[in-house]
Amino acid sequence: MKMITLLTSCLLLLTTYSSMARQATDRATQQMDSLFAAYNTTTPGVAIAVVKDGQTIFQKGYGTANLEYGIPITPSTVFQSASVSKQFTAFAIYLLEKQGKISMEDDIRRYFPELPDYEKPVRIRHLLAHTGGIKDEWAFLTIAGWQEEDVITTDQILRLLARQKELNFTPGTTFGYSNTGYTLLAELIHRVSGLSFSAYTKKYIFEPLGMVNTQFYDDYHKIIKNRAYSYEKANGVYERRELIFSNVGPTSLYTTAEDMTRWAANFTTPKVGDAALIKAFNTISLLDNNKPVIYAISANDTLYHSKGQVSWRYRGLNVYSHGGHVAGYRAWLFRVPEQNFAIVALSNDEHYDILNTGKQIVGFYLKDKLNEAPGNTADAATPLKDTTADYKTNLNELAGEYYSEELDTKYKIAVSNDTLTMHHTRLKDIVLNRKGEYAFSGINTFPFDIAFIKDGKAITAFSISNFGVKNVRFTRIGGGTFKRTASNTSAKK
Repeated sequence: MKMITLLTSCLLLLTTYSSMARQATDRATQQMDSLFAAYNTTTPGVAIAVVKDGQTIFQKGYGTANLEYGIPITPSTVFQSASVSKQFTAFAIYLLEKQGKISMEDDIRRYFPELPDYEKPVRIRHLLAHTGGIKDEWAFLTIAGWQEEDVITTDQILRLLARQKELNFTPGTTFGYSNTGYTLLAELIHRVSGLSFSAYTKKYIFEPLGMVNTQFYDDYHKIIKNRAYSYEKANGVYERRELIFSNVGPTSLYTTAEDMTRWAANFTTPKVGDAALIKAFNTISLLDNNKPVIYAISANDTLYHSKGQVSWRYRGLNVYSHGGHVAGYRAWLFRVPEQNFAIVALSNDEHYDILNTGKQIVGFYLKDKLNEAPGNTADAATPLKDTTADYKTNLNELAGEYYSEELDTKYKIAVSNDTLTMHHTRLKDIVLNRKGEYAFSGINTFPFDIAFIKDGKAITAFSISNFGVKNVRFTRIGGGTFKRTASNTSAKK
């Protein structure tokens, strides 16, 4: 009788627990549906997946993968994941090291003899941590007159990189985000393994994990089934954003929310790599002085870099995450190792708010694990400085043609309606805003600073810097006063 009573009690507890778990799951699903209610058959959208203890507990698509044909987004819709690609590239490097084929201390010129002989070696571990000082490819491509919708290949990037005679900084001394470093890592795997980077990752990562709809896209001619196109609003109407480059390593991972759950689960129960490899992979990167590599500092936390991931704390949780953004694609992988928890978000909407939406999803599932949200610690707005000054330099003195040997490109500096402009044959004219006697700023995809260099009484050159390129020199090859009409002059956005 006692045994029957005990069994009955156990069954009741199991039934109650199962019912409570089902109710919690249903509540989270309702919250998800409410969060993404704005996505429908007339909008792009997002695919979401949630993993707990190695199991997928939620996956669903919202919105439309292709607005031309009205194809809905599902967990098996394929998206470009942009910089989320980097952790796969880094993991592949760790696998190559485990195979005994490389050392993290190797000088990269061992594999890339075409690169200049820098003053101090750039090592593989420097590329992984963004501490190599290598100029960022998107930064120097835009300065060279390239645009995101151009055909851009790894070979083109490597040829331009070989012309870069100087680094942004001494390797191992600081953090400087460099997509180029991950292009080099992918090409290194190709040169060492004898397989294309796409084939290597397929053989050693995607196939073992069952990621059947995932690939590194190394040929823009290839057809990808179930691919979502990306969109951005212009004047309130969604427009398609083109993306036809085939540069792999820092980007170009095409994957699905469904496949990414298998990648997230691998951190809990490794099928690719082992516990020791994953521990090393998750360890925060170090500078040469053994101080941690700082990715960014916010009002509430310091964010550290760890091989294609960012390590930080969110409301008491130790998390690893990384976002991605290219054309109109948005991607995010968020992991909480101590809770065996992960969120995957893949979107084809330029306006999808990755971070804030992701934090809400964390709240749906880990509400009881979160500390109280911090208050608003944003700094007060800084008043704009008065830029009106009595500059002595006449703008016409700066006008002329300037050439960069490193980028093999030319700009014409002109004066239009008392405003200095930059002209390139492939770009809209760029308005330069004055910051000092010889200092200006502008926007060419990315904000940049430009400083004119005077030798004696004549302007002989200018140097240009943006987020990923420092002090690229353009030598003056022609002088004279260049004027352009106002109708041809606009800031590139």
